[in-house]
Amino acid sequence: MREGRPPARWESRAATMKLNQNILLLGKKVVLVPYTPEHVPRPTLRPCRYHEWMKSEELRRLTASEPLTLEQEYVMQHSWQEDADKCTFIVLDAEKWQAQLGTSEESCMAGDVNLFLTDLGDLTLGEIEVMIAEPSCRGQGLGTEAVLMMMSYGVTKLGLTKFEAKIGQGNEPSIRMFRKLHFEQVSVSSVFQEVTLRLTMSEPERQWLLEQTSHVEEKPYRAGASEPR
Repeated sequence: MREGRPPARWESRAATMKLNQNILLLGKKVVLVPYTPEHVPRPTLRPCRYHEWMKSEELRRLTASEPLTLEQEYVMQHSWQEDADKCTFIVLDAEKWQAQLGTSEESCMAGDVNLFLTDLGDLTLGEIEVMIAEPSCRGQGLGTEAVLMMMSYGVTKLGLTKFEAKIGQGNEPSIRMFRKLHFEQVSVSSVFQEVTLRLTMSEPERQWLLEQTSHVEEKPYRAGASEPR
């Protein structure tokens, strides 16, 4: 193997991480769609929802995020769509999406949910994070369903068997949510002020997860054309 070249199994898994570019996952409260340029529109078209969200100091604190310029938002979207170690879905409010008549997905956006491959030596481990950034969508279970749907996708499509979540110590709602989803705390970092929780998918946990997401429908996706059916 050449020095610096990732092993073949990494390249194969990296390709798998991009499979979500052509699918839509329909749940009861949320719809998960791929992250496309439509979700970060140029200001000449309409305000960028991501950019407006991240003006919130509280949201940046809870998500350990830095404020970005609009140009940085566009670069990030392209990076996250193309990076081989990330799998990202935009979280849409299913109620708004079902009711839309020719409106954009961007107007239904609630946040995002992500999986990262963080350990080259263990491609069955995925770090998961979720952000419900739209204030009107919080506290309604959208984040819980989005995480369950993403975990199910990770298990059935990406071959993941372990999940980690790194959450700021002050983000109690998120910590409680992951604990309800059977995650257990494994460490605390005083340096980064974050808690790490982990879930290993034993067979009972796998069956529980698949039962929790048995209602989810997978549909073909074409950017800008994910109309309710």
